[in-house]
Amino acid sequence: MQRQGSIGGSAAIRVRATGGVLLVAHLALVAWLMLRPLDVPWVTPPNLRPLAGVRADLALGWPHAVRPLGEGLGLLAPLGVLLPMAHGRLAVSPLASLLRTAAAGALISLGIALLQTGVPGRVVDVDSLLLNTAGVVLAHLAVVPAGRVWLRRWEARQPGAAGPVLTVQEELSQGRTPTIPRVGIAP
Repeated sequence: MQRQGSIGGSAAIRVRATGGVLLVAHLALVAWLMLRPLDVPWVTPPNLRPLAGVRADLALGWPHAVRPLGEGLGLLAPLGVLLPMAHGRLAVSPLASLLRTAAAGALISLGIALLQTGVPGRVVDVDSLLLNTAGVVLAHLAVVPAGRVWLRRWEARQPGAAGPVLTVQEELSQGRTPTIPRVGIAP
């Protein structure tokens, strides 16, 4: 078994546990916000054309467009930090981490959009999926690379730190496998 670039020790457990707890809390808050029924006198039609809602918001002017666009970008943005934090790896490809996080954010946003189809007063909006995913990507790019650099430097300054643990032996060798000399080999 190999662990590539783990933090190692109790620091890894604390970071992963904190990330996991915050991730669950954030997803519970998002579910409560987005999956509760709305008591509205009318419902807008679903938006299935990419960026049509964004264009409509921008057509109203920047002061009126900031709130809906900010809400779309900010709803799932903490996932850009919490997903890598719950994963807990320091030595990982930045591109692979970004792609994994973006894909997870897009799938969570898609799941919310699909669940909203059964909630009274809620409609599907493809722009929310795009804005939520963009928010996850922007948060990841803004925080995670700098955070990993800081954690690597902090780990290197710890007394007795020989660097990150890159491999772990699954089990020690227990010697040669015993053989029975009476059993011959089949022809």
